[in-house]
Order: sequence, then C-alpha cells, then structure tokens
Amino acid sequence: MDKEIKKKILIIEDDPHIAEGLQLNLTLQGYEVFIASDGLDGLRQWKSIRPDLIVLDIMLPGMNGLHVLQSIRLDDEWIPVLILSAKAAADDKIAGLSYGVDDYLSKPFHLEEFLLRVKRLLSRASRQINGNEQERENGSFLMSQYEFGDNRIDFANGTSHCKSGEIQLTEQEIKLLKLFITNKGKLLSRNKLLEIGWGYSRNTTTRTVDNFIVRFRKYFEDNPKKPIYFKSHRAVGYIFDH
Repeated sequence: MDKEIKKKILIIEDDPHIAEGLQLNLTLQGYEVFIASDGLDGLRQWKSIRPDLIVLDIMLPGMNGLHVLQSIRLDDEWIPVLILSAKAAADDKIAGLSYGVDDYLSKPFHLEEFLLRVKRLLSRASRQINGNEQERENGSFLMSQYEFGDNRIDFANGTSHCKSGEIQLTEQEIKLLKLFITNKGKLLSRNKLLEIGWGYSRNTTTRTVDNFIVRFRKYFEDNPKKPIYFKSHRAVGYIFDH
C-alpha cells in the first residue's frame, strides 16, 4: 500500500511561541508544517511549498496578513486560509471575509477548536479539488471573463480583446487586472499595488506600476491621454472604474 501523502500546512505567524506550539500540535496530527515569521517570507514559502492550507495572522511585520491574503487570492481561489488573529472586532472579520478568507479564529483560542477547524477546512478543500481538479491546478480565478466598454478579458487563456485586437497578457498584467477588478471603484495607492501585486520586490519601484498603467491605457482606453477606466488620483495611485 502506498504511503499516504501528508497534507502541508503553512503557518504565517510572527510570535514564535504560538507558531512553534501550533507546529508541534499539527505535526502530532500527521501534517507537514512550515513556519514563516513575516508576510513577505509567507508569500515566498507559499509559492515554493504550495501548501494545502495556510494559517495566517493579520498583524505581521513587513506586509500585513490581509495584504498577504489578497496577493494569494490573485493567484489561487481554492487554497483554504484560516486567519488566527488577536483582532477580534467585527470590522476585522468582515475585512478578512471580503478578501477571501475561509475561516476566522480569534486569539486566545482553544487548541481543540483550532485543530477541528483545520481538519474541516482540509476536508472541504479535498472535496472541491476532487470535483474541480483542473481548475485547482490552474490556480483558478472565480471570474473567467470580465467585460468593460468594448473590452473583454479572458482569464482562462490569458488574453484580452480590445480595440487593438487580441492581446496575449503577461502573468503580471493578469495579476494586476484581477487586483483592479476585485477593487473596482476603490483608490489603490502605488505602494499598495506594489505590496499586493509584487510582494514589495526590492527591484520594483513605483515607476513600474506607472508603466503597467500606461500599457493598460494603451490596450483598453479609446483615448489613452484621457482615460475613463484607469484613472490617476492626485499622484497617489489609481482607480479602475466603469
């Protein structure tokens, strides 16, 4: 009989006592557990490990947990994420749910309850994967197509249909377009676009964001010099609306 493959869990938590305690107890349950102590390391490990579940704190150094969650959801709508946070106010929970968290547990918490929630999330995710294996492998974006004006973005094959004809979009263009669409009508600062879209790469500057906006205006605007979809806002950032 083949040896059962262990489920992989990534804990993104800056308190070493909490992280190590969770790691010990999850390991005793038969999981393979990894720890990241800040948001940026959490994103790096998520990309390299591709865990089956993420346990995520909100108040993290480097990049807060909600921005980590947003960045992950641009690539993967399926992976279950459990927020474990001392921020227990209703507004915090609503923010987490709006960004795509699957469950929210406030600190302090009961270990048994935490373990049961992890088990439930993994079980639910397994059923979804079995029914949607191809979508899970592709990362999935719940909206396969999006239209605005005379433009259509096809996320399934990474193309856009616009006034210039059909354009093959790059991976980063797709990621930024998803970010704008999921935040339609909201001002996104250049720093926030960098943090969520690129994970604050040291080699990336706010000028890079501007360059992508220039491309989007060229693709999608009738008059790139007078944009109606990708608008600048007082040199702070950009708003996508239609």
